[in-house]
Amino acid sequence: MENRFDRIEKLLALMLLELMKGTSQAEKIRRLSLAGFTNAEIADFLDTKTTVVAARLYESRKKKR
Repeated sequence: MENRFDRIEKLLALMLLELMKGTSQAEKIRRLSLAGFTNAEIADFLDTKTTVVAARLYESRKKKR
C-alpha cells in the first residue's frame, strides 16, 4: 500500500513541475513545499541539493516578513 502512495506522490510532483515550466527554481521550491513535500523530496525532483532547497525556503520566508 505504501508503494502505491509513493507512486501517487511522485506523479503529483511531476504534474506540478509540468505546470510550473518557466517558473523560477525558488518558486518551484516554494510551491512544492506548500504541497507538503520535504526538502529532500524537492531536491530529488529538481535535481539539486537539500541545502539549496533549505536556503530558497529561508529566503522566501524572510521576504514575507
